[in-house]
Amino acid sequence: MTLSIVAILLVIVVAFLAGMEGILDQFQFHQPLVACSLIGLVTGNLEAGVVLGGSLQMIALGWANIGAAVAPDAALASVASAIILVLGGQGVSGVATAIAVAIPLAVAGLFLTMIVRTIAVPLVHMMDAAAEQGNIRRIEFLQIFCLCLQGLRIAIPAAALLFIPAEAVKDALNSMPQWLTAGMAIGGGMVVAVGYAMVINMMANREVWPFFIIGFVVAAISQLTLIALGALGIALALIYLNLSERGNSSNGGNKGDPLDDILNDY
Repeated sequence: MTLSIVAILLVIVVAFLAGMEGILDQFQFHQPLVACSLIGLVTGNLEAGVVLGGSLQMIALGWANIGAAVAPDAALASVASAIILVLGGQGVSGVATAIAVAIPLAVAGLFLTMIVRTIAVPLVHMMDAAAEQGNIRRIEFLQIFCLCLQGLRIAIPAAALLFIPAEAVKDALNSMPQWLTAGMAIGGGMVVAVGYAMVINMMANREVWPFFIIGFVVAAISQLTLIALGALGIALALIYLNLSERGNSSNGGNKGDPLDDILNDY
């Protein structure tokens, strides 16, 4: 689809904010669910943007910076894949292809991250010099400038993608053979599963495994929607917290078996 000038400017603004939030982590604009949904909203493809963002979010949950290892760039992956999805005009049916494209884009985004961080090194020394002189205004200016560089790291590639003719993107996506499209859809689904498995591996312990099992069984044997499953999860969490508080209070603050303590009261 062809985007208006206003939509293009709004997409670039979202991309700029997503780039800055990759460092700030204040308003979470860099998270796939937020970035893709906003791009879908400003381009009139909200449903496709939310579906794409939710799918990418499951992948990004397993991405984390550990030591010197830098996680793939979720902001660039979200913005670029959402733009490709919008320009392709395939709607929700093109989400699988957009997800498959997002993974290499996320890895490629690390190169841009290294460039920006390399540029930031002399800027940090300039801040040190300004601090020795007591020039607070210069320090603030340099900090804002560094944040703007992070925003441009995503905004410039986004702008470049937006100026690619929509028909060219649509023709490229439509020219993909069926076996390639199906393979990318399967691969995208596997990556989502791996990302969620990594999160479970980090969270899993003796206390939460029963809840994982209950959720898996309920989702598999019922026709409940995601909203219903989410409500059920919130209810179980509230029940668990309530029992934990009552159990700790009955033990004088010592940890024990909350359910056993409550049953003993009867």
